[in-house]
Amino acid sequence: MNDESIVDYYEDLQVSPNSDLETIERVYRMLAKRYHPDNGCSGCVDKFDVVTKAYSILSDPVKRAAYDARYEQIRNRRWKLASAARPPQNGNGNRDQEIRNAVLSVLYIERRNDPTAASVGLWQLEKILDWPEKILEFHTWYLKEKGWIQRTDSGGYAITVVGIDVLEESGLMTGKDLLLPEPEPATKSKEGRKETDKAGARSKQLEDLKN
Repeated sequence: MNDESIVDYYEDLQVSPNSDLETIERVYRMLAKRYHPDNGCSGCVDKFDVVTKAYSILSDPVKRAAYDARYEQIRNRRWKLASAARPPQNGNGNRDQEIRNAVLSVLYIERRNDPTAASVGLWQLEKILDWPEKILEFHTWYLKEKGWIQRTDSGGYAITVVGIDVLEESGLMTGKDLLLPEPEPATKSKEGRKETDKAGARSKQLEDLKN
């Protein structure tokens, strides 16, 4: 599954769904300057790409209208993922294990919903699970080294066969509705986009922000 099925662009851009275009543009310029890779203090390529993608959708009236039409479904999917990943009431108190189980649970559900194209990015895991990126970086590294999850071509994560076996043997998912509703078809970005093109686009955006 593509990340498009669970992306909350309003949350990514830190604006309300009722925000007007002027507010969206103002917030984007502020965040883009903060996260631009050329910013030595707070630059972050991943976050810059996230807010830029959100802005490209929300600043276009046609794209925003299409996104708003399925926004409630997206919010419901995210809520179900977060609910499924919530630790059980009789947890053993091992916080690290709970976090890893939560990550596996989200990826398990996504794999069940779309076995061939499941993928959830680190940014989306952070939003769904409400844990800081730095904490999730450690746990996704651990899960990847164990062979329980793998990186996808889109840069996200997907659970492996070994990870599914581990999660099912733990009994964490027992009795839960693992299949989520099918998402609206999402337009896939062109594959093979070169990093040099990205860098050039970011440089141009930075120049625009300075104007």
